[in-house]
Amino acid sequence: MTHANGPDDAEPGPLDADALLQAAFAGLDPAGLQELLRRLAAAGPAAGPAERPPPPSRRRPRRPDAVTYRVRIDLSGTRPPVWRRLELSSSLFLDEVHDVIQAAFGWTDSHLHRFGSGPAYYGKETEYYLCPFEVEEGEPGIPEEQVRLDEVLQQPGETLFYGYDFGDDWQHVLRLEAVLPRSEPAPRALCTGGRRPGPPEDCGGVDGYELIITASDPDNPGRAAAAAELRRIYGDEVTPEAFSITPFDMADVNEAIAALSLRGEQFEGPVPEPLAELAAALRTTPVRRELRGLIGDALREPAQVDAATATRMVRPYAWLLDRVGPAGIALTGAGYLPPVHVAAAVTELDLDAEWPGAGNRESQLVPLLDLRQSATRMGLLRKHRGRLLVTSRGQAVAADPVALWWHLAERMPVRSTDPGERQAGLLLLVAVATRSADELDETVARFLRDIGWSTSDGTPLSSGLAGQAAGDTTAVLRHLGGVSRGPGRFGPERPTPDGALFARAALQTWPRRS
Repeated sequence: MTHANGPDDAEPGPLDADALLQAAFAGLDPAGLQELLRRLAAAGPAAGPAERPPPPSRRRPRRPDAVTYRVRIDLSGTRPPVWRRLELSSSLFLDEVHDVIQAAFGWTDSHLHRFGSGPAYYGKETEYYLCPFEVEEGEPGIPEEQVRLDEVLQQPGETLFYGYDFGDDWQHVLRLEAVLPRSEPAPRALCTGGRRPGPPEDCGGVDGYELIITASDPDNPGRAAAAAELRRIYGDEVTPEAFSITPFDMADVNEAIAALSLRGEQFEGPVPEPLAELAAALRTTPVRRELRGLIGDALREPAQVDAATATRMVRPYAWLLDRVGPAGIALTGAGYLPPVHVAAAVTELDLDAEWPGAGNRESQLVPLLDLRQSATRMGLLRKHRGRLLVTSRGQAVAADPVALWWHLAERMPVRSTDPGERQAGLLLLVAVATRSADELDETVARFLRDIGWSTSDGTPLSSGLAGQAAGDTTAVLRHLGGVSRGPGRFGPERPTPDGALFARAALQTWPRRS
């Protein structure tokens, strides 16, 4: 299916092996033959291609800030060379570079492809970055969507290889010509030059391309001979016009690149590791690109909260911290808040409007019980010997709404040892931060399904189960007014402007967390 090994890695065929054995055994007496067999047995089996250790990684740390790479891409073997010059953001991932190359040369993405970093495209020292199909097939290498361009190209003169259509074997050589400063409105990818038409698909590689170009050129003296050769190869009914040859047009190429809609990738800053890992876990390229775009949107505008907004949002938590106070509250034998405090919550937090008929028992007033449990999970309250107490951190932020707001943001999503709950909480924050969905649970479920989460019997993950996985994080947003329900107590929850601000802050605090 693919060129797993290059010509230098080819194993000897049967005739070569026979010749080697005959040479080794020639002239040996019985004692010499016995000694040779003993040494072969002691040496054990030779390592085959599948057992060969992978080459050392050629990836390097990403640049802290994005720059513009001026890159020239040549099609190996073409004379004169078919080439394109591109200006690329150094923060593009290789799956995006693949899309740009396809647009620049007019390919239709109808075949497999593979990036390689090393002295040559085929070689023992080359590290390969694979397309999704190759990853699914278990080919050795690294998924291309996990590799950024600035990991494999950093200094002018360095090269990266890109192979397309393993049958026709189109080898593209990407050479970094210059590293330029990057201005904010610059496009993520732009074609600035090129020469000769891009080859048509399935034309037989470089030789076929040059034959078609010659046969299509009325001024070429070899046109008639080339046309005759085409008929010999493809049949009398095939003419040069049967192959799509479009002259290079830089405007058309840039229109095709713009149509790629590298949405949200205009964000050039560092992406917190948990978010980068989450995007890399997605299996489908369009879904992965969608999430990257949303993450970029969530991180682009710094989150700042004013005192009035913070006071309004943290009011339920501030009320509870003040109610518990320095002395704490003795819980009932069943571990609930006493009725007097429940009654105060109903009146002062207007909980009877949200949950009518609940009475004065915390076990029946779900919003209050949920608020107390949420405050405990967020490190504001703790239970000790039957009493509810404010933690030292809770005491420090209780009288400062802005500090309390940031304390809550820095602990989102609510910590969990379950990887599904952690991913669900992060996805919920991304969706709320960008206000990109009205059906939050279904949005979270869609991304989790693409990662591969399902129920125990293998059925696709439902929006209800996704909502449960993100439930603790949703609870905090709910108490802050970060989500609002549609009609009815159990209607779908939608992000609010306050929620978008808070979720952005939560995602942007990750680089500062230990």
